[in-house]
Amino acid sequence: MTIRADGVKKWFYDRKRGEFPAVDDVSFECKKGEVFGLLGPNGAGKTTTLMIITTILKPDEGKVEVNGFDVATNPEGVRMQFGFVSSDAALYDLLTPRETLAFVGKLSKCPKEKLSARIDELINLLDMSSFADTRCQALSTGMKQRVAIARALVHDPPVVIMDEPTSGLDVPTMQSVYQLVRQCREMGKCVLFSTHIMSEAEKLCDRIGIINKGKLLAMGTLSELKEQYGKPDLEEIFLAVVGGNENNGS
Repeated sequence: MTIRADGVKKWFYDRKRGEFPAVDDVSFECKKGEVFGLLGPNGAGKTTTLMIITTILKPDEGKVEVNGFDVATNPEGVRMQFGFVSSDAALYDLLTPRETLAFVGKLSKCPKEKLSARIDELINLLDMSSFADTRCQALSTGMKQRVAIARALVHDPPVVIMDEPTSGLDVPTMQSVYQLVRQCREMGKCVLFSTHIMSEAEKLCDRIGIINKGKLLAMGTLSELKEQYGKPDLEEIFLAVVGGNENNGS
């Protein structure tokens, strides 16, 4: 297994609700060569779960391992195992895409003799040749997202984590992201794909987990979920799971 979460809990506090579980006993596995979709409405616990997996937060209970490295006891080892893509590219405006990839590649300890070829490979793969040497501040949203994806992949990680990666993108750029996800699967990478777009999950994900109010309420392949809930598509399954469990969690 490449990502394994076992009984993960994370508690938050606010004045109105007091202490509450943002992630409540979540367990799942994501394997090599698999795209695992994590679906849920806003505030469901998706992002908190990803923050734990990517070592930004520590779990209060339970255990998470990424490629055998424990997020709580060996966060540095975990960070070398994954590339992360979100809806916010968060690029350095004054750097070009090529400079961005060179900078991140060095930070990620990419072998110096291989880094230049790896950068050229990603520029070609993501069709960035026309703007690879243009400062990022002059790029469109779609171009910036391609750079962000390349940045996540520059050190060739075994795990790719994507949090709403197509938010705000035009259709051609969305299709480029989908193609890249499929390529990552073909290369044997483990892909954790968080989205609220049902059609994306149907197209891309081998297995799907639906989370709401911190709890993972359903998990399986699309066929398994259709059979379990007696619904024809993922949108109706999602509504049945989330709408039928409004009193679960908090």
